[in-house]
Amino acid sequence: MSDALGTKHLLGIDDLTADDIDLVFRTADGFKEVLARPIKKVPSLRDITVANLFFENSTRTRISFELAEKRLSADVVNFSSSTSSTKKGETLIDTVNNILSMKVDMVVMRHADPGAGVFLSRHVDACIINAGDGTHEHPTQALLDAYSIREKLGRVEGVKVAIVGDILHSRVALSNVLCLRKLGAQVMLCGPTTLMPHHAKDLGVRIAHDLDEALRWCDVANMLRIQLERQGGDGIANFPSLREYAMLFGLDRRRYEAIGKDIVIMHPGPINRGVEITSDVADSASSIILHQVENGVAVRMAVLFLLAGGMDRQPRP
Repeated sequence: MSDALGTKHLLGIDDLTADDIDLVFRTADGFKEVLARPIKKVPSLRDITVANLFFENSTRTRISFELAEKRLSADVVNFSSSTSSTKKGETLIDTVNNILSMKVDMVVMRHADPGAGVFLSRHVDACIINAGDGTHEHPTQALLDAYSIREKLGRVEGVKVAIVGDILHSRVALSNVLCLRKLGAQVMLCGPTTLMPHHAKDLGVRIAHDLDEALRWCDVANMLRIQLERQGGDGIANFPSLREYAMLFGLDRRRYEAIGKDIVIMHPGPINRGVEITSDVADSASSIILHQVENGVAVRMAVLFLLAGGMDRQPRP
């Protein structure tokens, strides 16, 4: 079994094979042991400089990547578009090339445009990690979600996973579908018809528009938030009201107990408490939401470490 990823970049889950994903998981296992030590740092990326380019707002993903990089002893440069020359009309390539001229080795990028990471990888000589591109993909979130299922249930193959909510605007949903199916899980997408993309039926998954049906079927429920910021106008364009959405597709204690079995509850965050999930479920013993956050650091450490190991790094003068 190889100890190197078969790709230079991580732009989407399609970049990875099932063996690649298994390697990420095994590497993350080792880094979880590191994170449990009193000194949570290793010198693995001591000679690597990583630029975090976030052209969209982010808290959890940006902090998770930055912590992962620092735990690996990398030099870290943080970039925010709100305080950058992009506000003055500078192009994406100009911005990145200016950063690369400062001898940056890896770029972690979040951008509002789908395919921005692919575009960048074709024009700059650096390792690119996609931290979310519009409504397209969020590969490290899918990896940490699958890793969390593996940790909780001991396997991913054969597990029934329902992804519930705003599928139409979710990059997490697509990456999760691709990752889980590569690992042999069964996947169901559940949500209102107005929040289900037309191509969903082509993804090799089940489709449901009844939350109770999905909950009775699944072993794991991954509850997605409504992405109001992507719906334009007043923020609600695809359903009558948040109250109605919560009644039909929100997971509360009453609905959970009516399932008649234990299922694992997940959420990629941030949580809209009282909309897609209530606090008494999100904070219950069935929830692994905080484990997802913890595992995110270890999985991102693994991705950074493995991609850095595959770079052609020449000594610098």
